[in-house]
Amino acid sequence: QVQLVDSGGGLVQAGASLRLSCAASGRTSSTYAMAWFRQASGKEREFVAAIRWSGGSTYYADSVKGRFTISKDNAKKTVYLQMNSLKPEDTAIYYCAAGRSTSTYDYWGQGTQVTVSS
Repeated sequence: QVQLVDSGGGLVQAGASLRLSCAASGRTSSTYAMAWFRQASGKEREFVAAIRWSGGSTYYADSVKGRFTISKDNAKKTVYLQMNSLKPEDTAIYYCAAGRSTSTYDYWGQGTQVTVSS
């Protein structure tokens, strides 16, 4: 089993920055990639960004490219999402995920709320 604890959300104004963190514990060696997803009220959960534990290849949704950066600290088993130039449409609950590939995620964090006011 893998446990994920995500944190760092908050209420900010448009144009501001936030950094989310996701601390992993347990059998993290069984995971291949980490990712962030988000779910806005009344909408489906959507992919935001992913990173491989080994090598560090990254993947982004078009809506966040150039504004968000996913990174990792293997020693701390922690993944970060640096979010810059935030927009009201970025408002959502953000979830950290760990999985066996960059497209299959088996473990999820509890979510952290990000609210961007205009």
